[in-house]
Amino acid sequence: MKQIKHLSIILLFSSLFFSCNSLKTAVHDQYSYQKTVEIKVEASNLIDKATTPYTDHLKEIGDLGLEIQKIIEYEKSKPNNEITYAMWQVLANKDKNLLVGFFKRWKEKGQLKPFFVEEAKSQIIEAMDLLIQYEAKKDKETKDKLLQLITQ
Repeated sequence: MKQIKHLSIILLFSSLFFSCNSLKTAVHDQYSYQKTVEIKVEASNLIDKATTPYTDHLKEIGDLGLEIQKIIEYEKSKPNNEITYAMWQVLANKDKNLLVGFFKRWKEKGQLKPFFVEEAKSQIIEAMDLLIQYEAKKDKETKDKLLQLITQ
């Protein structure tokens, strides 16, 4: 009887372990959520300044770039976090039309037209909002939207 009880407990814990391990999605991380919100707010404020000379904002741009590098390193080290990490890589890719790509264009042009800034800002903020939603919910719908954006 004791052996059956022990075997039942072992089977229960084993099934719990394997079922949780099969989810393959990182759990909610308050730090990731908070840093993503902070970076979004800083990026939004900085994007608004892109109608002025790039060289006037070198320190702010450098500081934001450093924050992006930090969050990427943090996200890279978390287990089962491929989606969030991949999305940060897309945001940080200077050859994409999102966050770091926007700053690259601003640098190349010197300053940008207000219409372009507004259009680009709405796309960047939408992508960051999606990342924030995913970090908060970790639901399938938001995950699928992020995957769609990552694979574009």
